[in-house]
Amino acid sequence: MATLTQEVNGKDAGNASIRGIDQKIEVAVFPVADVDRAKAFYLKLGWRLDADFTFPGLRVVQFTPHGSACSLQFGTSLTASSPGSGKAYIIVSDIEATRNALLAAGVDVGDFFHLGPNGPMAGLDPERRTYGSRAEFKDPDGNSWVLQQITSRLPGRVEPGPTSFTSASDLASALKRAALAHGQHEARVGQRDENWPAWYAEYMVREQAGTELPR
Repeated sequence: MATLTQEVNGKDAGNASIRGIDQKIEVAVFPVADVDRAKAFYLKLGWRLDADFTFPGLRVVQFTPHGSACSLQFGTSLTASSPGSGKAYIIVSDIEATRNALLAAGVDVGDFFHLGPNGPMAGLDPERRTYGSRAEFKDPDGNSWVLQQITSRLPGRVEPGPTSFTSASDLASALKRAALAHGQHEARVGQRDENWPAWYAEYMVREQAGTELPR
């Protein structure tokens, strides 16, 4: 897998005044040729329909995926881009379960792939590393969605603050990973850890913050 690196934000005076201002991405816009066809597709994904309204010469449909803080909009007169030119990422904690659910809903999802030293390679990441495993599907207009499994963030990728989970399924996945890691911890120390709730909590907080995990 290619090495994951990150560029540290510069501290020059040019961006100092804006760096601390909250700027949350609210909506992404996809170009579509048939609004009703696109609406039926995203309903099939199980996404929440937030809006479908019209003004003279304008129609806006908005969907939000479960657990997402960012929504998708499409419609008429929203963008000059060509249908099929959109691309975005959907982050999941269990890419195998997500792909299976999409296939069961009738969505044509491509095979798994991961990033190797020379580019994309077939199959899940062999070590199941965070950021590694991916799969792709398209909407009826050809706009692309890349599923990417992220179970912990690189250092600096999470704003300091309380640990939180956007859905019950995300929390359940985090608990499963903590349980697996704790089982390995008990095997190393050779005895049962009676203080496992504190160990779980520390593991989940550190995993989300992208800091070194307890052993």
